[in-house]
Amino acid sequence: MTRTFTSLWQLRHRYPRQAQGIDIRHHHVKKGNRTAPKSEDPYLLLLVKLYRFLARRTDSKFNKVILHRLFLSKTNRPPISLSKIAKETEKTPDRDSKIIVQVGTVTDDIRLTEVPKLTIAALRFTHAAKERILNAGARTPFPHWCNTVLLRGVKNSREANKHFGMGPHKHKKPYTISKGRKVERARGRRKSRGFKV
Repeated sequence: MTRTFTSLWQLRHRYPRQAQGIDIRHHHVKKGNRTAPKSEDPYLLLLVKLYRFLARRTDSKFNKVILHRLFLSKTNRPPISLSKIAKETEKTPDRDSKIIVQVGTVTDDIRLTEVPKLTIAALRFTHAAKERILNAGARTPFPHWCNTVLLRGVKNSREANKHFGMGPHKHKKPYTISKGRKVERARGRRKSRGFKV
């Protein structure tokens, strides 16, 4: 008579469980995405509380995007000028009835001679920009998720970005105190001193 009884220990080793336990290689790896803003600004935290609720309780992707952008650092919330807003929304159908949303700062641009009548919602306006918007007969309301145009500034247009990646033939801006005869005119600027850019 054959023995059909098998112990639990034998079963466990005969059929090992797959994908169990702790991932040793990535045990302490954290996600890099922010789940809250670093700022302690009470008004920003109130906005986060509101959009956290809206993102959770509605199916709107707009609310989730706004919430994510409220978490971002200042360099990842670049400003946008009035001229850029006017240019980007130039071909938007029925622009006058739409709310233009920018999670960041709206700045003035003196090159824009005439500001169109726009409805803009943003975290912050510079004094000159707000004055010109209001003088054009526009307003700055609270944005809903319907009938909006979501914009953001150019992230790499900061002055600091012009210096990043400096090297031979990279056409990057050097950190130099002057562009005179005595300053940074050796290696990299003359064929006789290594190379010339």
